[in-house]
Amino acid sequence: MEVLSVASEVYPLIKTGGLADVAGALPAALGERGVTMRILVPGYPAVTSKLKGGRVVAEIADLFGVSARLVAGRVAGLDLIVLDAPALYDRPGNPYVGPEGWDWPDNWKRFAALSWVASELGLGLVEGYRPQVIHCHDWQAGLVPAYVKYGPSSTLKTVMTVHNMAFQGTFGADIFAQLRLPDHAFSVAGVEYYGGVGYLKAGVECADVVTTVSPTYAAEIRTAEFGMGLEGLLNNRIATVHGVLNGIDLNAWDPSTDPALKQNYTTNTTHLRRVNKAALQEAFGLDLSPTAPLFAVVSRLTWQKGMDLLAHCTDMLVSEGAQLAVLGSGDTELENNLRGAAMRHPGQVGIITGYNEQLSHLIQGGADVIVVPSRFEPCGLTQLYALRYGCIPLVARVGGLNDTIIDANVAALEAGVATGVQFAPATEHALGDAIRRTLALYRDDKTWKKIQRRGMKSDVSWETSAGRYADLYATLIGLDTHDHPDD
Repeated sequence: MEVLSVASEVYPLIKTGGLADVAGALPAALGERGVTMRILVPGYPAVTSKLKGGRVVAEIADLFGVSARLVAGRVAGLDLIVLDAPALYDRPGNPYVGPEGWDWPDNWKRFAALSWVASELGLGLVEGYRPQVIHCHDWQAGLVPAYVKYGPSSTLKTVMTVHNMAFQGTFGADIFAQLRLPDHAFSVAGVEYYGGVGYLKAGVECADVVTTVSPTYAAEIRTAEFGMGLEGLLNNRIATVHGVLNGIDLNAWDPSTDPALKQNYTTNTTHLRRVNKAALQEAFGLDLSPTAPLFAVVSRLTWQKGMDLLAHCTDMLVSEGAQLAVLGSGDTELENNLRGAAMRHPGQVGIITGYNEQLSHLIQGGADVIVVPSRFEPCGLTQLYALRYGCIPLVARVGGLNDTIIDANVAALEAGVATGVQFAPATEHALGDAIRRTLALYRDDKTWKKIQRRGMKSDVSWETSAGRYADLYATLIGLDTHDHPDD
């Protein structure tokens, strides 16, 4: 089975968030199920610089007014088709914003081009390659299902995965004339969205199947609170909306071999984590204390991620004898609030702005608790990394956090199934109570180690989820999934 994945970022080539991790890990997991997945990715400098010995498989003279070519190659075990269009992608900054932090004004064109090329690949643009399914990730690939729906008749099928409903790719109606879509596509049944053009809306409307990254989030986005304007559409096509949990790459995230750790360890040698804890305390300018409970955050510092709640709880956390290490960037006011906490509590609170992949691994391998107080969280990968590394997750009871963490309540502790601490609702008071509950567990060393080891033995791989995706693809193209030896 041939599947083309369309993603605006892919790890380890370029990453701004969890989408990149998913796009990079899914092909290998699917390969074990007989699915060949190639990835169409924009030719950002970070991508083209790593593509050595690529083969030009197509030339496009006019791609929305610019010239482009498709270059096929293999990087880091991934089969890539790179859309090499320097006028669109050869820029500083990250994939979506320039160095000053503003969205590129032609993002509508940059990702319409990506989507159009994907649909053309599905129609045989490259000789000898014709995928049966195109798997589209987030709004940047949202126009693919529209191009397929309104294009030449074919058996090509599309899957639209929503990683975060908050990012929808909405633009003014004036761009529609340049999208290479027929006039009747500008309708409620097409790409029109509140008088403009909605890329994610187009994908959700036009795809054969819609998935999101956890069962709870799939239910949440059908409500006004989480649907962000698309809940009506999602309810109308409820039979084709599926929640499929993300997994993680167990090779990239393995505490027994991870080169980013000062000391590797296993479920039987978790006491060695103290070496990483000391290195983490040093990196964040915290007092070296093997016994102080060390809470940590690896996150965008935004309202969605609940960082304002955490900022309000820092004084209480420190008063209880705990430390806090924060890695992330985002809202300036929240960054300043957390910096203020670090200034009030030198040696107890530390913040490093930006993102550092190696440091994020050290955090998972050295912190005692990872805090994920999100107001909504489609899936979340941070808590999955934490489980794998024996770092206890303290999470809000929303989305994928609810699906992946078993709260350490009395019943779960007695049954021996607890893997972390949950709280609800997403308020300062509830988070504060959860912090105190976590500290009480930490002081019970025997119970803490049981929770830790239970988490480390959790199945956070892609195996089950890859099977779900393989079954969805097979159903779309009419294959009998029951004949597969792995099912």
